[in-house]
Formats: sequence, C-alpha cells, structure tokens
Amino acid sequence: MQQQQGLRVLKEGVLEKRSDGLLQMWKRKHCTLTEEAVLLHAPKHAHAHAHPAAKGKELHFSRVKTVDCVERKGKHGYFTVVMADGKEIDFRCRAEEGWSAEITLQMVQYKNRQAVLAVRSTRHKQQRLVINKPETEVTVPTGESRAHSG
Repeated sequence: MQQQQGLRVLKEGVLEKRSDGLLQMWKRKHCTLTEEAVLLHAPKHAHAHAHPAAKGKELHFSRVKTVDCVERKGKHGYFTVVMADGKEIDFRCRAEEGWSAEITLQMVQYKNRQAVLAVRSTRHKQQRLVINKPETEVTVPTGESRAHSG
C-alpha cells in the first residue's frame, strides 16, 4: 500500500460529492481513505495539470460523527458523512465499490483507538498520582465506651 502524509493508504478511487450550490450537482472527486481520514481531491487527471500544489479537503475521523443514509439506486450507492458540527456531505459511487462500509469501518477503528489511548492516559495519570501522593498519617478515632444502662 502507498503512504499519504505519513499514513497508510487503504483505498483509492473516485467518489461523487454533491455540491452545496443551488443546483446540487454531483462532482467527481479523487478519494483516498487512510486510517485517520478521507482525503478528497479533484480527479487525478485534472488535478495533475490544473493545480499540482492544490490541497484537497480532509474529512478527519476526529470530526466525523457518523456515516449514514446508505441506499442503493440502480448502479449507485448513496451515503452521507455527518460531521461533528452537523454538516452533512452527500456522496455516491458505484454500488459494488463499498466506500460507505470501508469509511465507516475506518472511522469506528479510529474512534476505538482514540478511546483506548484516552483510557491508558487516564490510568497513567492515576498511577502517577498514587505514586507521587505524599504519605499521610491516618488517625483512627478510639472507640468510646458503649456501656448501656439498663
């Protein structure tokens, strides 16, 4: 597999993204799926000639809330990437390409890795607190006489 910005490329291909404009046209995008993000660029043949230094759009999994609205109509599969800020980005691709499933899988794996790191970090901080905690003297109150008058 190739490397993209230091990350392993898991899948590459063409997706169509619905534009935000009034007409909501489908625009072809070259898509690269890594372990941490979906990278979108102009299609490769146009990208190389028009804007060789142009940076594409990155949908980093830390900002992706979910991938949903998956449906098949004819030869296309449709899905929506919902960002943490509520923005929805619609995509379509050839149904057999499985982009939505692979993006969802990588997003879940990314979020699981982040959760494990957060737990480890919390445990490490707690261990440091216990190790660095100064010894304190604990005084136990002496028992009082429980003589009952009966």
